[in-house]
Amino acid sequence: MRLKFIIDKKYDLDLATEKKEAEERYKRAVKFIRKTKIFYQKSWDEINNDFFKTVEKITGYSWKYKTYFCVLSPIHKGISNWGGNKIIRSWRENPYTMRKITGHELLISHIFTIFEDFKKENLSAKEKWALAEISAFAITGLEKSMLRFWPWIDEEEKYPFNHRYHELYGLQKILRKRYEKKKGFKEFLRNSIRILKKIKKFK
Repeated sequence: MRLKFIIDKKYDLDLATEKKEAEERYKRAVKFIRKTKIFYQKSWDEINNDFFKTVEKITGYSWKYKTYFCVLSPIHKGISNWGGNKIIRSWRENPYTMRKITGHELLISHIFTIFEDFKKENLSAKEKWALAEISAFAITGLEKSMLRFWPWIDEEEKYPFNHRYHELYGLQKILRKRYEKKKGFKEFLRNSIRILKKIKKFK
């Protein structure tokens, strides 16, 4: 598996709410985005193979695609693709500090493909999103084998509660305990789904 950093203006703009402002940002930044793409790729290539293999070992599931793409954006900070192979990340970061959130977005896509094994649970889109986000936080921040890819992060960044999804905070606290006691990732998902089904706001 490989992650390839690319520029895809159309894909990025299709998800923008303010098209005119987005176009202006591209005009101002595109030549710098091209340069940043090289730096991001070089940094990611240092961990690429180990990252994909480690995630497979943790989750017990193979990645769906051989190649994943990361669109560098002057508009969005981070957007996953629910089961697809293309994510979006901001170009305005350090080539090393960008790694964790990039990994997070990739994991959300991966976890959505894992949900295909849980069709009988009839998970709503919001339930899938909530569980994928929290699972990605757990894998990137609570697994020692993953922390070696971003060893500089502070303790509060490992399993963060300073993100914009305030509605996840309560469930995130509950599921951390379940994650740390899990025997396997599939078991964690099963137990988490039982808890999630009792929470009305995610239906």
